[in-house]
Amino acid sequence: MKKGKKNRTNTNRSRIQEFWLQVRKNRTLLLMLLPAVVLIFVFAYMPMGGTILAFKQYNYKDGIWKSPWVEHIFDNFRFFFISGKAGTVTLNTFTYNLSFIVVNTSLAVGLAIILSEVKNRFFKKATQSVIFLPYFVSWVIVGSIAYNLLNYENGVLNSMIRALGGQPLNIYFTPKAWRLILVLFNAWKGVGYSMVVYLAAVVGVDTTLYEAAEIDGANIFQRIRYVLLPSIKPTIITLVLLDVSKIFRGNFDLFYQLVGSNGALYETTDVIDTFVFRSLLESSDIGMASASGFYQSVLCFVIIIVVNTVVKRINSDYALF
Repeated sequence: MKKGKKNRTNTNRSRIQEFWLQVRKNRTLLLMLLPAVVLIFVFAYMPMGGTILAFKQYNYKDGIWKSPWVEHIFDNFRFFFISGKAGTVTLNTFTYNLSFIVVNTSLAVGLAIILSEVKNRFFKKATQSVIFLPYFVSWVIVGSIAYNLLNYENGVLNSMIRALGGQPLNIYFTPKAWRLILVLFNAWKGVGYSMVVYLAAVVGVDTTLYEAAEIDGANIFQRIRYVLLPSIKPTIITLVLLDVSKIFRGNFDLFYQLVGSNGALYETTDVIDTFVFRSLLESSDIGMASASGFYQSVLCFVIIIVVNTVVKRINSDYALF
């Protein structure tokens, strides 16, 4: 027994020594990584302590830790489910994010493949910059662009319809139209960033594979299907899984800046984040808002575990963990 214990102690000691050896060896790289680690810890891990507010009657005098606990564990969740909107906003959040993932991924991969085949470097760089530029435009500006395009009185779209002798469209009172409008504006703003990521993956594909396929008589579409897409498949799956992990979190800026406080559109455009925001403005109940955030986190956790498990069973190399 003593000999076995001594061996385990020696093994642990050697592991610790090896660890510190690696730290010293890679100290420059670890030092470069430190700001990112601190940033993630401060803005991602420390706020997790605020989850406790979902189960407390928060008041500013006592603060987070000294505020009294709720009488029943689900008191702060009750407002959300008795409002009658819980199912609608949850479904809207899920369906919009699913649409964003499908549309943005398809467009980003398609554009990355097209640009990778362009031979003219100037045209390639200019097109990439034009597609990437909307990513840097704030959602406030995007909301203004949407309003100037779509408003009934003097929007660009309705001005063109009137000029052609048609009947103008009151889009801000047409809820169903916004299912498409929101997807299009989200794609316009976000596809450029995703395209750059996929383009980097495309550029990293071994060129000898293309050459071998071309020698075998494969045309450009066959090279894309049998060489390029399988090569970037791990990147696509990883990025999609990361997007799926946020599928129950609505893009508040997108929905609030484009829709605003237009009650006529709530039925088709309201997501969990905007619903909670308006409820918080009316009641100033911090515990209620925290409960909604906790609800979203649980749903996101469940969905990513389920999807990752499915991917792991199909091919463990593509799973996140």
